[in-house]
Amino acid sequence: MKDIARRAGVSESAVSFALNDRPGVSDVTRDRVRRVAEQLGWHPSTAARALSGEGSATVGLVVARPAGTLGVDSFFLQLISGIQEALAERRLGLLFQVVEDVAAECAVYQRWWAEHRVDGVLVVDPRTDDPRPALLDELGLPAVLTGGVPDPDADHSGLSTVWADDAGAMASVVDHLHALGHRRIVHIAGLPGLAHTERRIRTLRAEAERRDLSEVRSVTTDYSDSEGAAVTRRVLSAPSPPTALVYDNDVMAVAGVAAAAALGVSVPGDVSVVAWEDSALCRMVHPWLTALSRDTVSFGRTAARELLSLLDDGPAATVQVPLPTLIERESTGLRAGAEPPLPG
Repeated sequence: MKDIARRAGVSESAVSFALNDRPGVSDVTRDRVRRVAEQLGWHPSTAARALSGEGSATVGLVVARPAGTLGVDSFFLQLISGIQEALAERRLGLLFQVVEDVAAECAVYQRWWAEHRVDGVLVVDPRTDDPRPALLDELGLPAVLTGGVPDPDADHSGLSTVWADDAGAMASVVDHLHALGHRRIVHIAGLPGLAHTERRIRTLRAEAERRDLSEVRSVTTDYSDSEGAAVTRRVLSAPSPPTALVYDNDVMAVAGVAAAAALGVSVPGDVSVVAWEDSALCRMVHPWLTALSRDTVSFGRTAARELLSLLDDGPAATVQVPLPTLIERESTGLRAGAEPPLPG
């Protein structure tokens, strides 16, 4: 501050007012001080800002999933890319941590709040009976819940929601497979207890009941390629194997295709395959995978910008991202013996 004050020809208190955007100096002086500060390469001290109550210039993201499944999960890689893109516009940092479960995640939030480590958090993987919104509301820590659905009974003034219509997406998958003649469908789902996993399972069950399909079910996994392959082998080796498989991510779908090939099961001749998340992986396997496609980078960018709005004292909001689009490729086809769907 002494260097800036000397070069700008003002007092140190004027420098403090100007750099902290406080009243007490003219606009001309404020601009001159900021130009000098930029020339000298000055940046605000995060530690000093936290101690003075001005914020940490950092937001947090905690993921309670098996660490081994994250490195190959294209969804999280793209989500974080979008988050970083939005935060970079404001020169904010992202503090990222992986934990074992939701209890550990809540403990991280409490510690970050006590230490003034973050100004707000991005919350992923909403749970059924989720304790996190109430905790964050109690702490007064601004947060954006990504992947949740609007709760009309909730009253969390510091919590925004960015959500996708998982139910509508699953319905579009069932429509596609049903039109191709498939009646035995297995959904190889992600982690049990996640709100979006439960929504997909409920929607599949409802769509099956609506069409009077009795051989449709879901099997939960940990999202890994190993569990995806293991479940695939198990269901395809059953006395009445499915003719269509729906995987909750691209990694499991690719592993499932390999497992089917090892059993001598043809895709899509014997079984059709749909991946929930489209990615380059879906176009690196033979046959190319039919997949649900969405702009996950934009999803992350939207979530981060909603958090920035809360940090700017904006109101809590609920934002719905566009419905994922089903991209039809070579891995889905007519069930053997089925009649082609009628045009239109």
